[in-house]
Amino acid sequence: MSPTSNDPRDPISRIARLVDDGKFDFLIPRTECGMLAVTATVKGNKVVIFASDATIKSGALGVDGSKVIVSAYKAAMGAQVPIIGIWHSGGARLSDGVASLDAFGEVFQSMISASGRIPQLSLVLGPTAGGGAYGPALTDVVVLAPEGRIFVTGPDVVKSVTGEDIDMALLGGPEAHKKNSGLAHVIAASEDEAIEDIRILTALFANQGFMNPDVKDIDLSIYVPEFHVRTYEVHPLVDAILDKDAEHIELLSMWAPNMTTVLGRLGGATVGVLANNPAHLAGVLDAAAGEKAARFVRTCDAFGIPLIVIADVQGFLPGAGQEWEGAVRRGAKLLHAFGESVIPRVTLITRRAYGGAYVAMNSKSLGATRVFAWPDAEVSVMGAVAAVRVLHRRLLADIPAEQRESMELELAAEHERVSGGVEKAIEIGAVDEMLSPAKTRSALAKTIADAPHRRGSHGNIPL
Repeated sequence: MSPTSNDPRDPISRIARLVDDGKFDFLIPRTECGMLAVTATVKGNKVVIFASDATIKSGALGVDGSKVIVSAYKAAMGAQVPIIGIWHSGGARLSDGVASLDAFGEVFQSMISASGRIPQLSLVLGPTAGGGAYGPALTDVVVLAPEGRIFVTGPDVVKSVTGEDIDMALLGGPEAHKKNSGLAHVIAASEDEAIEDIRILTALFANQGFMNPDVKDIDLSIYVPEFHVRTYEVHPLVDAILDKDAEHIELLSMWAPNMTTVLGRLGGATVGVLANNPAHLAGVLDAAAGEKAARFVRTCDAFGIPLIVIADVQGFLPGAGQEWEGAVRRGAKLLHAFGESVIPRVTLITRRAYGGAYVAMNSKSLGATRVFAWPDAEVSVMGAVAAVRVLHRRLLADIPAEQRESMELELAAEHERVSGGVEKAIEIGAVDEMLSPAKTRSALAKTIADAPHRRGSHGNIPL
């Protein structure tokens, strides 16, 4: 390990803050190539790290720098350990000409070959442009610090080509990627927080632990409103299901927030939690949520991380805008992701699961390991009142207005008894068991502990 400089961009300083006790070994001797690679441990887990040297030509990457990244990937693949990239790069080195572009291609090929085989984590601490932008995009998780910027072409080129006047922060900073692009999984409030987030993620991927099914049960019903029409934040429920004293981290919290994706621990083991969030769009599925959920399912499957799905969904968001944005195509990604996954994946229906969205949220027909439902949950093609308004519209139209609401409720109750509800779902095998909220945590843990531990055999393409 060589001494650090006073330059905050110095990669040695950044690596030292990331690794345990600031200790690491150079994988390749440091040169002027603008990239270096080391081996170290992060929260006790062996890792390989490569880092842009932004003190040299703003971290621009040429042929020699690209070879360092390729060597880092070979080492990580050989040891089957996570690889962490620290990015602060102006893109390709102009002095290397087209050879630098070819070298970038070799870097991308290394990333693609490693996809789904070893965890790939990106920490973006400064501007990362051109070919350098695609490096983080090819990895499993991207953490963006406040000074991080990710864009293909910078503001000057944008203005010269399109006439649009925009600065780097608006073009590719946290605000751009927090809600708009879905590229950055975690937006950190500081560089130190970004580094700590990478440390947490590394431990969750690399040290998944073993499920202890003897977890403490608590009454989870207090986190969900009794009335099905009320909205609520799903995060307190997710937090209550996960181990209280263990670290967890949410991915893409502000992009498609109607779908919540969290990595954490239950019974000491790493799990993924995928949950509809009724606080946003009433928790319905839309095009972006389907895509977000599909990538999360595939990420968990690729690395053998069991999945807990919390379903409280009224359906898919209707509208021409959604159809034009590819709701069917992007929703199909979620169906495909669940249908091909082999990890233990258990579904909990808390309040309602309607229509195609019921199928999409890890239904039994898509191979769910087990599907639980709370006693008051509804499982049907649509809400009972909405259904009777379609089925009995002529009858209701002939009833005086003051009697219509009570008749709707009476018909809805009969409709639930005949064609819907948890009992009917259990009868046909769509739901395995009615479960008390006070026994849910232990049931989820036992289901995962009893299931065969498997992982998918596919890459983790950025959907």
